Amino acid sequence: MKFSCEKAILQSAVTTAGRVVAPKSSIQALEGVLVEAGLTGLHLSGYNLETGIITEISADVAEGGAIVLSARLFGEMLRNMPDDVVTVQTDNCSVHLQSGPTCYDVMGSSDEDFPDLPSVSDGSGLTITQGNLKAMISQTIFAVSDNESRPIHTGALFEADGRQLTIVAVDGYRLALRREDLMEQDAPGSLSFVVPGAALSEVEKICADSDEPAVITLGDRHVTFQIGGTLLVSRRLEGEFLNYRQTIPQNNSIVLEAETSDLQLSIARASLIINEKLKSPLRCKFEDGSVSITSKTAMGFAADRCPITGDGKGLEIGFNNRFLMDAVRRAPAGRVRLELNTATSPCLILPTEGEPDNFLYMVLPVRLRTAE
Repeated sequence: MKFSCEKAILQSAVTTAGRVVAPKSSIQALEGVLVEAGLTGLHLSGYNLETGIITEISADVAEGGAIVLSARLFGEMLRNMPDDVVTVQTDNCSVHLQSGPTCYDVMGSSDEDFPDLPSVSDGSGLTITQGNLKAMISQTIFAVSDNESRPIHTGALFEADGRQLTIVAVDGYRLALRREDLMEQDAPGSLSFVVPGAALSEVEKICADSDEPAVITLGDRHVTFQIGGTLLVSRRLEGEFLNYRQTIPQNNSIVLEAETSDLQLSIARASLIINEKLKSPLRCKFEDGSVSITSKTAMGFAADRCPITGDGKGLEIGFNNRFLMDAVRRAPAGRVRLELNTATSPCLILPTEGEPDNFLYMVLPVRLRTAE
C-alpha cells in the first residue's frame, strides 16, 4: 500500500475514526484504526464492538491495500509531523510515514485481525439537517441515564412520524424532549428505536452546524448515521422505553413565563454555595410577578429573585440545582413557559404560546424540610 495525503486531512480523519477506538482491549486490532486505500481514496475505520466509525477522504493512492495502525500512535505521529503532504507506505506489516524531513517506521497489524463492522444497507431511512440533529442531541443527551440497572434508559428514544423526528431522554429525575422537521416529508412513517448515549455523543461531535443532510438508517439490530463522508454505526438498545407521554402532567394550574437568561442567572447565583460535598436543594417560591430562589448549606445562604409573568400563588417547591439548570440552559428559546401544580408535582419547561412546539423539559421536585 502506498498513498499521499495532506497532513491536516489525514489527521482529522484519524481523530474522527479514533473516537470509538477501545483504549485497551483483549483484541489488539480494536486499539487501532483500519486504513484502507483504494480507487475511491482512503477509508479509515474505528470500532469497539458496539460503535463503529468509517470516514472517507481523498488521497493520491499509488498502490492499494489495508493495514491496522495504533490509533494513539498514528495520531501522535501525524500531530508531530510538519504541515505538509504525508506519504504512507507499507511492506507487509511494516509502515513508513514521511513528511518533509520527518519520518517514522513502525509496525502495524494485518487488516484480517480487524472485526467486520455491521452493515445496515436496506433499512428505513430518515433525513434531517446536521445542524438540527446536533442541536437535538446536545439539548437532550444530558438527561440520558448512567444507571446500568435500566440499560434501555442509557440511550435516547428516536421517534419519527414521517414529518418530524422526536428525541427523548429520561433518567428517573428529569425528562428532555426535542422535536424538529425532517428534510424529506415522504420519509417512512412511525419509526421508534433507542440509540446508546455514548454513540449519540460521537454523532454530536461529527455533525456540523449546517443545513447539510444527515441520513439515519435503521436496521434490525443496528442504526447508522451518514454525516458527510463519515458513517457511524451503532447497536440499538433493546427493551421497553418509558411511556413518557403518560408521565407528563396535563392541565397544570400554574402557568408562568420567564426570560431564559434571567432564570439561568438566578439559578446560578443561588447555586454558588452548593457543591458535591455540600448538597442542598434550591428553594423556589413562585409569587405574583417573581420567583425567589434560595439555598442554604454549611457554607452559608444565597438568595436571588427573578421576574416572571403570572401569579405563582405562593407555591414553594424544591429542585436539584443542577437538574433545573440543565433544563433551563438547554431550552432553545429566549423565553420559556413554566407549568406547575403542587410542591410534589414535576415542573414543565416549554415554549411560550405561539412559538414552535419543539421542546419540553420536565424536572421532578425535591422534598423540602420545613427547617431549611
